[in-house]
Amino acid sequence: MQFELTEEFIEQVEQYIANNDGDALKGLLDDFHFADVAELLQELNHEEATYLVKLLDSEITSEALMELDDDFRERILDNLSPSEIADELDEMDTDDAADIIAELDDHIQKQVIDHIEDEEHAADIVDLLRYDEDTAGGLMAKELVRVKETWTVAGCVREMRRQAENVTRVHSIYVTDRHGKLKGRLSLKDLLTAPERAHISDIYIPKVDYVNVHTDAEDVARIMQKYDLEAIPVVDDEGILVGRITIDDIVDFIKEEAEKDYQMAAGISQDVEADDSIFKLTKARLPWLMIGMLGGLGAASIITGFQSMMTTFPKIIIFVPLIQATAGNVGVQSSAIVVQGLANDTIKGNIITRLLKESLLALVNGIAIALVVLVISHFLFFTSYLESISIGIAIITVIILAALIGTFIPILLDKRGIDPAVATGPFITTSNDIFGILTYFLIAKLILGF
Repeated sequence: MQFELTEEFIEQVEQYIANNDGDALKGLLDDFHFADVAELLQELNHEEATYLVKLLDSEITSEALMELDDDFRERILDNLSPSEIADELDEMDTDDAADIIAELDDHIQKQVIDHIEDEEHAADIVDLLRYDEDTAGGLMAKELVRVKETWTVAGCVREMRRQAENVTRVHSIYVTDRHGKLKGRLSLKDLLTAPERAHISDIYIPKVDYVNVHTDAEDVARIMQKYDLEAIPVVDDEGILVGRITIDDIVDFIKEEAEKDYQMAAGISQDVEADDSIFKLTKARLPWLMIGMLGGLGAASIITGFQSMMTTFPKIIIFVPLIQATAGNVGVQSSAIVVQGLANDTIKGNIITRLLKESLLALVNGIAIALVVLVISHFLFFTSYLESISIGIAIITVIILAALIGTFIPILLDKRGIDPAVATGPFITTSNDIFGILTYFLIAKLILGF
């Protein structure tokens, strides 16, 4: 059925929970998709959500838990016993289960793992916890279909039926040697059309894209995007097939990275949610606001140094906000394009060539803006010819400088192994404010002969 989350529906659910009417709730939600259940859980308080998780079948709630915000899921898990959490993990793929386990306190982790009935499932989860979350090992799941090159087609089909029971989706069939080393992949069409007595070694495809367990998650995403893969096998340092990464895991990773980069570009130094505490939100935002404040004080001190010139040419000060805004906007535009290119691995060629291109683009934009400002400043603000010319030249220079800073800084940070997203937003805006104001007054002083 199509799920529609209305206030009346939420009130009905809350009423059933208040009356402890579990049968009515089960009848109401039994046929719902796990994503719809997750949406409903988010609208309830964590105590009501915990009641539903305990009430409904783990086949549904295990999937729904993975759709929840991290903080909200953590509150629910805090209200579940180790055995109840283990029941949920029993229904999850190993990669999702490992993510849940990683969120728990160390002393709870061992208790939960001890309560998982499937010992092989528990061992796979423990194995995944060894890997960093931003590597292929941290993204992969253990569930996959593998066949040996020495098997016959008939034996392969029987074994695949057994393995497929534990795999939600069969994206690919991987072929290994008798030691477990990845040899290639098997086409389902070739398997179905081959004689039953034929060996897998005669029909498998040796060419297969794969990644190492230590491959960076961003590199995994690039490979899967480049070759349009729905899944990719993961091998260890010995070439042994140990897992696979599916496209849904990569989409989740890309979404999380995009959210982090967006927050960083906006000047938020930690991963936060709108519902987080004021203290946590303040802790995430305040550092960049302090940097912005220091940048503003720096710009103010520069202006103070040119007070005598402003006394002689008072209309110069009118255009300070214009210089700051233009420099900041140009810097953010340039850095955003470069950061996006670095993320997509489309920034190619020599850095000097990139800077020259940005300089030429900035020159064209600068001349266009300077001509408009020159006319407006002279005829609307009644500045002298020299003042108008100094403003126009300053704008061209500031735009070129801002474009170079916005281009160079992200590339430099990336080469240093620092997330280039930090270069966008407050960092670029603040630095360009200071350099823009300094450049503006120096050019004005030079042209006006002060």
